[in-house]
Amino acid sequence: MEEILKKPEIKRVTRDLPPAHYLFNIESFSLLVDTRVEMYESQAFESGGHNWRLSLYPNGNKKSNGIGFISLYLQIEETENFPRTWEVNVNLRFFVLDQIRDKYLTIEEGDGAIKRYYQMKMEWGIAQLLSLDHFKDASNGYLVDDCCTFGVEIFVIEQTGRLERLSMIKQPSNNTITFKLENYSKSYSDYYESGVQTIGDSKWRLVVYPRGLKTRTTTSLSVFLELAEAYKLPPKRKVYAQYKLRVKDQYNSNNNSESTVTPHWFTATSYQGGYPDLLSLWDLRDKSKGYLVYDTLIVEAEIIIVSKLKLFL
Repeated sequence: MEEILKKPEIKRVTRDLPPAHYLFNIESFSLLVDTRVEMYESQAFESGGHNWRLSLYPNGNKKSNGIGFISLYLQIEETENFPRTWEVNVNLRFFVLDQIRDKYLTIEEGDGAIKRYYQMKMEWGIAQLLSLDHFKDASNGYLVDDCCTFGVEIFVIEQTGRLERLSMIKQPSNNTITFKLENYSKSYSDYYESGVQTIGDSKWRLVVYPRGLKTRTTTSLSVFLELAEAYKLPPKRKVYAQYKLRVKDQYNSNNNSESTVTPHWFTATSYQGGYPDLLSLWDLRDKSKGYLVYDTLIVEAEIIIVSKLKLFL
């Protein structure tokens, strides 16, 4: 059996701010009704790059179960020169001024559905905007001295084609950076940098302090993973990496000295992550452990997970 779709409920709330795009004021509403006009159309107006017109049914739209109500619709205008497959997507809400309290009753479909205007659907609205009894009750403020004001806000949703895709990549290709420092005993610089390597869509390098940071000089080997060119990142842009650092045991890879798996969001100001005390210099120089062989030190960074960002503009 085909499921019967319920019409969305109508949401009505009040606010102080008038509608942003169009107001339609009627003086002598009763005389308009006496003309027996079924529908009255406002002047065309522009909003969101398109032309529109309000359609008011003062006695309700009989074809849409609007008898006994005010019915109000928004038509799109001047579509003759649109492409054959045109469409305009809109979020809209209607307004009725409460003249006593100087507030606006906003009326829209409760599900907030976007209205799609196209060749076969040139009008959207609400058949049961307000009951005529409620509207005509002067204490409610909508019809005062036979005058009333309606309004509409139209927010056109433009498809810009912009897309941002964030991918979290596990075990990315080419994900190990290796740095070999030869002649360790003759390394006099405070630190050394590996070559730059692209992993994900970001450039990375290792920064190695062979005798530790100044705060830990002669105590530990300090190693950091650095996001190269981090200064080029746009404001608030982040790059994620889950990584581990290791000092290679060149005799037995099962005895590598490794850090724990470490997560870090890299930014323009926080562009390094690592360990100032990855390995004590005492253990590093212990010839039985294979960290220094022929005066050569090998340090690696393995990136296990990395974020990758792609923009489609």
